[in-house]
Amino acid sequence: MLNRSCAVAALMLIAACSDRAVTPPSETPAASVSTNSKRPEALARMVAKGLKNPAFRAYLKAQLDVSPYREHKLQFETFLAANEGRALREIAAENGTTKDTLATQAKAAIALEVYFPVPDHRAAWTGDENVLVATALTDDDPPIAFDPEGRRQVLDPKTPPATPVLAVVPVETDFSVRPARVEECIVDCGGGGGGPIGDVVPPPPPAPGLYMTKSHFVQDFEGWLKGSPEFEVHILGQKGTTDSLYDYQCAGEHAGGPYTFDQNDLDWSGNVLLFSKTQLDQYNAAHPRQNLRVFVVEDDDTACQIKTDVGRAEQLFKVVDSLYNNLTAGNDSSTALIKAYKYARGAKSFWQAITSFFKTNDDVVGTAVEDDIVGSTYPGYNWFVKGDNNITNGWINLVMN
Repeated sequence: MLNRSCAVAALMLIAACSDRAVTPPSETPAASVSTNSKRPEALARMVAKGLKNPAFRAYLKAQLDVSPYREHKLQFETFLAANEGRALREIAAENGTTKDTLATQAKAAIALEVYFPVPDHRAAWTGDENVLVATALTDDDPPIAFDPEGRRQVLDPKTPPATPVLAVVPVETDFSVRPARVEECIVDCGGGGGGPIGDVVPPPPPAPGLYMTKSHFVQDFEGWLKGSPEFEVHILGQKGTTDSLYDYQCAGEHAGGPYTFDQNDLDWSGNVLLFSKTQLDQYNAAHPRQNLRVFVVEDDDTACQIKTDVGRAEQLFKVVDSLYNNLTAGNDSSTALIKAYKYARGAKSFWQAITSFFKTNDDVVGTAVEDDIVGSTYPGYNWFVKGDNNITNGWINLVMN
């Protein structure tokens, strides 16, 4: 636990505590029609037919192997244009079309990425012709796949086939940020005794605030064609003096700084800041007697922006709040002797006015409820994550540092 002298470090986080609205939907009925017209099925078929060419298969495998992004992903349009448009040229040739026609079709589609979402498929594919190319827009869509002859088939959305599947799917990766290269330890890596070497300075202690140290979820909320999950934790509270629910802080893979954590499996452990002490103090000063909700989503769209169905979110809060007497929020309950983040009363009016949450693909995992309120425990965790119809979708461990 940290003393008040660490508050100086927290001041560096003030910039992160400014209000951030939950992004309103851009999807009107007209926009939905436009999205439907941009389904990448035709492009997936063209890529599959391109794989009839052994040289193109070898080139694709080499590009995937050297990709620095998670799961060895490639940005589709960038891949097509790289090396003087080699992929454009070879795919177009196998499909009896021109590079310009293919480039125009790719540009008209939604933003796409290419990769093997199943690790065993990625390891097994040697660049041979035993491969499928599949696409889907959402987790629940049955993947539409093509073999190198261009033959279409519908795959099981729950279970991948034995044949390696290359996905051509909507972008989830931020390709504008190139991952930092991991430096290899070459000499004297044993970590022997002694103090700091040369000018090496130990890192500063973490800033005071609300931290998550562990999380466990019962499923990944991600279809197999979409690869690893992208879990995010959001801190929700009152917006100004209104009756609207507001997203004050996100923690996740692309959150930045001490709010960054990357959970790609059902379990995670570490130490990620969810809300700094400065943020907590400022929120409580501006919103007396109004508390905060910890809300978990599996992100399928824009990082650190909640986008989900308003009716579903409202119903989730309504059911959970009614079962636990509205004690479904939390706040800093620290004393001079004990640091603690404990349950507190949630405001019913806020979830009745969450009109800014809407509508794309994010999967709602649930809202956190402390184990004291649930009336049950799960070893090593102190908050339950309650989803639709009060189903327990996971557990998280929250601490005040």
